[in-house]
Amino acid sequence: MARYTGPKSKIARKFREPIFGPDKALERKNYPPGQHGPSRRRGKQSEYAIQLLEKQKAKYTYGVLERQFANLFDKASAKQGITGEIFLKLLEARLDNVVYRLGIATTRAAARQLVSHKHITVNGNVVNIPSYSLRPGDIVEVRERSKSLEAITASVEGRRINKFGWLEWDANELKGVFVNFPERTEIPENIKENLIVELYSK
Repeated sequence: MARYTGPKSKIARKFREPIFGPDKALERKNYPPGQHGPSRRRGKQSEYAIQLLEKQKAKYTYGVLERQFANLFDKASAKQGITGEIFLKLLEARLDNVVYRLGIATTRAAARQLVSHKHITVNGNVVNIPSYSLRPGDIVEVRERSKSLEAITASVEGRRINKFGWLEWDANELKGVFVNFPERTEIPENIKENLIVELYSK
């Protein structure tokens, strides 16, 4: 499965946000990378450049490559409602994202690995496709033989109370329920989805 494997701290510094999770390099150098660092003079960005950066931020945040990203946007555009919000809801409904949101993995990258290595089931069936789209009522569970994995137990032990009202979590069974698609106000990511819609509308 293709995925981004480049330097994550540089990307986080580019957007000045910890889009891959806590990052000490970003805390030390909260300015874009480059030879001249914070002293570099940067000209005014064009409207297209701003929209493109927002799209890139969303792609890096959710770990989605170009073709999947475009296909998901087309799917959102075909639905009735606000395209940008529907698009984010579809991104949140990806299996790897839900595994991360439930606290089974500490990062989306770790969640993708758990799914790819067949440690996760959906409605009792093993699913190894990180982009698998969940529907309301779907049950996401750690496979029985995988419940003792150190990466999973450590992540679950460090898990805080359920912060997402659209998910239910059973800590004893290591099982969660995708109750419904989240409202825009329930999605914490700092993404201006209207800019992405404007970019694709050109």
